[in-house]
Amino acid sequence: MTDLMIVVIIIVIVGFAAFSVIKKAKEKTSCCSSGTYKAKEKKLNSVALKKVAVVEGMTCQHCVNRVMEAVNSIDGASGNVNLRKGTVVISMEQPMDDEIFRKAIERAGYTVKEMR
Repeated sequence: MTDLMIVVIIIVIVGFAAFSVIKKAKEKTSCCSSGTYKAKEKKLNSVALKKVAVVEGMTCQHCVNRVMEAVNSIDGASGNVNLRKGTVVISMEQPMDDEIFRKAIERAGYTVKEMR
């Protein structure tokens, strides 16, 4: 009887684990971590120009952090990401070539669909 109880408990535990794995696999957010880390905003001395980059592939706060840090790593630039809209507002101290931002964001693993 105790052997049967142990087998039933093991089956229930394996069932819950399988359900959890299947549920996670069906979610759209494949890169999401459960951490609470949020990228810090970068303050500029002055803002001469702003551009908006439409970015494809961002699905969670982890993606927001990566894109924001990619833009913020560029001297004289600061990024503010809107996950819902899939955009990054890029503030610059002086005009810069769009390609600088495109390359930084794409190195982080995302696709820039347009710069406006």
